[in-house]
Amino acid sequence: MKLPLKIGLLLAVVVIVIDQQTKVWALSVLTLYEPVAIFSGLNMTLAYNPGVAFSLFDEYGDAGRWLLSALAIGVSIFLLAWLWRLQQNERFMGAALGLVLGGALGNVIDRIQFGHVVDFVDVYYQQAHWPAFNVADAAITLGAMLLVWDTLFGKHNDKSSDDH
Repeated sequence: MKLPLKIGLLLAVVVIVIDQQTKVWALSVLTLYEPVAIFSGLNMTLAYNPGVAFSLFDEYGDAGRWLLSALAIGVSIFLLAWLWRLQQNERFMGAALGLVLGGALGNVIDRIQFGHVVDFVDVYYQQAHWPAFNVADAAITLGAMLLVWDTLFGKHNDKSSDDH
C-alpha cells in the first residue's frame, strides 16, 4: 500500500473517531440551542442541521437526508479512488483527501443515525454568529484548503517522471 493512501486512510479514520466522540460528548452535556460560553468569540451550542453547510437543503426533509447521504457516499468513493491512484510522492495530497473523506463520512454517519448532522461549535464576533459546525466540517474545510494549496503551490512532477 502506497504511503499517500495509508496517510489518507489513517487521517480519515482519526477524523471520524474524533468527530463521533465529540458529538457524543456534545449530545450528552449540551442542551439544544443553549450556548455555553468558552471565551469571548466561542460558545459550545448544540444544534441540529438537516441540510448541508449553512443549512442549505434542510427543507427537503427525509428525502433530502437520503439524497445528501447518497451524494456524500458517492463523493467518498470518488475520494477513495483518487487516494488509490496517488503516486508515492503525493503525501500532502493524501493528507488533504483523507481529511475531506473523514469529514464527509463523519457527517454521513450522523445523517443516517439521526436524520441530521450534530453541530456544536459556535464562533461569533459581537452579535454575528458563524453557522454552528463540528469536527467533520472543520476537517472538510481544512482538507479543501490543503487541496487548493497543493494544486496552486505543490511541486508536481511532469507525467514522464511519474511513470518511472
